[in-house]
Amino acid sequence: MASLARHETVSTASVVVPLALLLVLGGALAVQTGLIDLTAATLPGPQTVVIQPREVTYRAAGDFYKNDMPVDGPLLTEWVAKPLEIMKYQVSVSEYGRCVDAGACTAPELAEEARAADFPVTGVNYDDASDYARWLSQQTGEVWRLPTDAQLAFAAGSKFPDDALGVDPDSRNPALRWLADYKREAARKASLDPHPLRQGQFGENELGLVDFGGNVWEWTTTCSRRFNLEDGFADGGTSGVCGVFVTVGKHRSPMSSFIRDPKSGGCSVGAPPDNLGFRLVRDDRWYAPVLFAFVK
Repeated sequence: MASLARHETVSTASVVVPLALLLVLGGALAVQTGLIDLTAATLPGPQTVVIQPREVTYRAAGDFYKNDMPVDGPLLTEWVAKPLEIMKYQVSVSEYGRCVDAGACTAPELAEEARAADFPVTGVNYDDASDYARWLSQQTGEVWRLPTDAQLAFAAGSKFPDDALGVDPDSRNPALRWLADYKREAARKASLDPHPLRQGQFGENELGLVDFGGNVWEWTTTCSRRFNLEDGFADGGTSGVCGVFVTVGKHRSPMSSFIRDPKSGGCSVGAPPDNLGFRLVRDDRWYAPVLFAFVK
């Protein structure tokens, strides 16, 4: 038994140690070659809130099926042990405009009534948001990135949406789900307020996050995937190769990465988002600068 335990320890070390060395060497090479330059900060970081460790319960993102019938995603409960630093507000028109002026971001597709500096920037797609995160990282000397769906659930607290229909997952009667889905979509359309408003108009949640769940849906790095519950479920996590990402606002909505105007397409089902915007999280992991250098 002792021999087996020693073998497992040695095997784990033989993988982890070389990987850590590769990350360190890769980081050193990136610094030497100029791929990483987070030392020449020219901008202060944005206003943030720090979400302290706690238990969080939220419904898994994705399309879920059981017995070939669509069902609600499972509820996940997990203890988040590390604080999360996230922007208090969604990225504003003026903040994003600095990136456009620097030639690092594509100009957003703003409605006439949403061009004031203190409005949240809208009309941006996944790549636009990612470009801004990279530019902000270079300007502040910190690593910023889009959050995952789970991180937004952690930060949004009681304002995070639960898209469950409450239909018995073992029911084989498709009419029950159709009726529940019809009622939900009718309620969503009746409550739409499509025009962006100045920052702060939708209030602050119990954790200090402002305007979440208003009329700006926020991009995440979580890929929208299909799961068959008979095969078990493991959270899909962040994207590898993915073309459709989860956006979150009053409800979740899968959105093609190139879409800037959600009403023009890109939403697989249901009422589309009113607007697409984003906020970022600060990545303080020790190897974050290496990822920044090699992952776009």
